Amino acid sequence: MVAKPKRRRFTAKYKRRILAQADACTKPGEVSALLRREGLYSSHLSSWRQARELGELAALEPNKRGPKSKTDPRDQKIAELEKQLAKERARRERAEALVEVQKKLASMLEELGKDEGP
Repeated sequence: MVAKPKRRRFTAKYKRRILAQADACTKPGEVSALLRREGLYSSHLSSWRQARELGELAALEPNKRGPKSKTDPRDQKIAELEKQLAKERARRERAEALVEVQKKLASMLEELGKDEGP
């Protein structure tokens, strides 16, 4: 019976090490020897280099496979309520600031009225 092959997963540390070794190769055939020794394809090397050039360190991490986890409806409801609460707090703060301005204006007008007096 033949064992089912498993998908290989490479860590970011391993990818960085292989890229450094490949960059250090100067003689013809050294990169090919490195790939044969590690059991890699040139496409691995080119895709890792491309990810590195784009500055995506996280791109060197293996992708998570499988279906995306479903979000709990309660979590969605909590997020919605928190957003609504933040809006209401901002609205309340604006209303309180407006009331303060109105109080100051009323006291200033009252002072003006006293100064002019009869």
